[in-house]
Amino acid sequence: MSLAPVTRAHRPPAVDDTDAFRHLDTELKAFLDTNPHADLAPELVEALGEMVLRGGKRVRPTFAWWGWRAAGGDADGPRARTTVRALISLELLQCCALVHDDVMDRSTIRRGGPAVHVVFAKRHQREFWSGEGRLYGDSAAILVGDLALAWADDALVTAGLDGATLARAWVPWQAMRTEMMAGQHLDLLAGARREESLDQALRVARYKTAAYTVERPLHLGAALAGSPPDLVEALREFGRDIGVAFQLRDDLLGVFGDSTVTGKPVGDDLREGKRTPLMAIAVSLARASGRFDAVRRLRSCLEGRQLTDRALADVRELLHDLGAVRVIEEQIALLAASASHALDHARMTGIARTNLRRLAAQVTARRH
Repeated sequence: MSLAPVTRAHRPPAVDDTDAFRHLDTELKAFLDTNPHADLAPELVEALGEMVLRGGKRVRPTFAWWGWRAAGGDADGPRARTTVRALISLELLQCCALVHDDVMDRSTIRRGGPAVHVVFAKRHQREFWSGEGRLYGDSAAILVGDLALAWADDALVTAGLDGATLARAWVPWQAMRTEMMAGQHLDLLAGARREESLDQALRVARYKTAAYTVERPLHLGAALAGSPPDLVEALREFGRDIGVAFQLRDDLLGVFGDSTVTGKPVGDDLREGKRTPLMAIAVSLARASGRFDAVRRLRSCLEGRQLTDRALADVRELLHDLGAVRVIEEQIALLAASASHALDHARMTGIARTNLRRLAAQVTARRH
């Protein structure tokens, strides 16, 4: 089964043209096209391929690549190309997370196109099938996410790694999968329990985003290269801080950004009542200043009540007025500085240190 041609991923430009990593998208498409079990569920495979190949910044495999290079991994050659084949597992894991997240959040747009559950629901409606279209769409999307998770494991195991290398890689891989799901569950709990705690919101950011976006991909890349423990710890420390800063920036983009950058309608986080650090800080600042009218308005938003465009604009203005946006910007800067410090004395190649700093700047930069 051959999928659509690879679309150009908006990958951070931190890869030299001589690197094997430039073949990541080609390797990803080849894995999908040649999977021996693809014909068992062609509709699910088509949806998975469309989601994975539609675009994306390839942040996770990019960090993993520079974890590999930091630990002395080659830029090119047989081992480098095997490593790239292993790293496509991260994009498949990300596909699982996105598809399931869209079902849970009722998001209708992803990467500039319809979310997977929406595609299947519309197909159900178009074909006049029996049953409820929304339930069919959700169920099919859950299966697409499950398939992406299963194939992520397959991609790592069948990449051609020797036994010792695979055993090293399996340690961060196991941790990353569970941390990702635990973070998603913490996010669900925060909404159900009406959490307003900043500590809890940061804990969600730590596990839902930071661990599997930056920290564990760096760990995975370093493990593939046989990194010494001290370098792994330095990379993980860097990754924890940059990963949380990345989530804080994403929170700001979700409220104030450009949908052409985010790939999703701006304001969805507010409409969904997401318990983000931004909202936790805003509630805390409003309470501390005695602005109980502002507390009520923020809590109304957190309850997920339908927001008009005007109400959405009012909440955005309130977040600025309370100083919550400024506090988040300050936290991003502090985390970026702390992450940079973690690299200062770590023993790694100069090109890796330079590119890790560049990546950190890119994923935490203002884009609104």
